[in-house]
Amino acid sequence: MFERLDEIKSRFQEIEQELSNPDVVKDQNRYRELTKEHSELGQIVRVYDEYLNLKRQIEDNRGLLNDPDPDMRDLAKSELSELEEMLPELEERLRILMLPKDPNDDKNVLLEIRAGTGGDEAALFAADLFRMYCRYAEKMGWKVEILSAHETGIGGFKEVIALISGERVFSILKYESGTHRVQRVPETETQGRIHTSAVTVAVLPEADAVDVDINPQDLRIDVYRASGAGGQHVNKTESAVRITHLPTGLVVQCQDERSQHKNKAKAMKVLAARLYDLKQQEQQSQLTEQRRSQVGSGDRSERIRTYNFPQGRVTDHRIGLTLYKLEDIMQGELDELVDAIGTHFQAEALASSNSG
Repeated sequence: MFERLDEIKSRFQEIEQELSNPDVVKDQNRYRELTKEHSELGQIVRVYDEYLNLKRQIEDNRGLLNDPDPDMRDLAKSELSELEEMLPELEERLRILMLPKDPNDDKNVLLEIRAGTGGDEAALFAADLFRMYCRYAEKMGWKVEILSAHETGIGGFKEVIALISGERVFSILKYESGTHRVQRVPETETQGRIHTSAVTVAVLPEADAVDVDINPQDLRIDVYRASGAGGQHVNKTESAVRITHLPTGLVVQCQDERSQHKNKAKAMKVLAARLYDLKQQEQQSQLTEQRRSQVGSGDRSERIRTYNFPQGRVTDHRIGLTLYKLEDIMQGELDELVDAIGTHFQAEALASSNSG
């Protein structure tokens, strides 16, 4: 590992020299590639430098154990104990940073939220979850664009699909896929009984043109009149678009825009992401349990989290974490939850890597 770390540090220094070259700065594509690589390697190099500095301090203190001054020896012994306790933690951080990167981590995502069991209450919670992710995205400096939304008459969503764009969105949100369960008293409940509803969340990496090749001959495109809320254009023009991918049977539709072309473009974006996800699932199904544990969130039928409103708690069942911060979490304060889940799956991947 340390030979590889020395290579990474050397490459990091090479990139720093290249980035100061005026010819490289003029070539924007090359400059962007180098800046991205510099940023990725920088995190590893910073921790490695911290590790090397700690090793030097340990060696210096070991040398002082033979100092003729007894006070100096005692001080060195005390510091040495503290420094040696810090070493394993830094080594583990380095091993995690050295794990193979998910090629999708830097991608934008398509967030799909669908009401499951629970009728109107599930649709209302789908809207609550969507607002939660929107607030978190705003806090992270990400952009949210709704691609498709099927609203209910009481402010809920049967389904909402949005593109979230920004820095490393997939790496942060990828473990949100799964079934989210809510336990609360609906506003329409006169008896004060707690109802349990479910909403499914899918986080798909946005597909680039190189990720998935869609043959136009494999598509059936239907246009129809939009329905539901939407102004005067509803039922007046055939602006809504439904695209069927014949080989897989996948169907996507979009009617949110007045323009048929815009609806088609949005529907194609959703279709590409779903086909890319399908392609990845097929590849993952052929891999070992080790790989599956690294992915962690492949089974979307799995209940991953419960939001209990009467008790004000959120429990993530995959890692056994319960936080009594429901109100904050619903306001988009997801850092503690997201960090804990990410750390858990990194540790699982590290354990699999070591056993392999």
